[in-house]
Amino acid sequence: MQRSLEAFTQGRLTGLILRKSAMNVTVQIPDDLARQLAAAGGDLSRRALEALAAEEYKHGRLTKPQLQRLLGIEASFQLDDFLKAHDVWIEYTREDAERERKSFEHLGM
Repeated sequence: MQRSLEAFTQGRLTGLILRKSAMNVTVQIPDDLARQLAAAGGDLSRRALEALAAEEYKHGRLTKPQLQRLLGIEASFQLDDFLKAHDVWIEYTREDAERERKSFEHLGM
């Protein structure tokens, strides 16, 4: 692998895909409850991943870039939409409001 990596970094090897490992997590749900949850629509696995990701972000165990990576979200506005949909609100302090007020004042607004 070391030779392949050196050749890849020097542009002599094409088609080599370097993948980071990922952990699979299995959740046991009784069949009747799984059917009930699945009836709500959408991919149940994706919904479980999103719920876990939102909770971990709320508790400060994931950063925004990590959350984007975990969920495969490319644009920051999509991440904002995700957070809003999961009732995760961005902390907005008085200092933030004052900074914005000064910015608007500077722009003549």
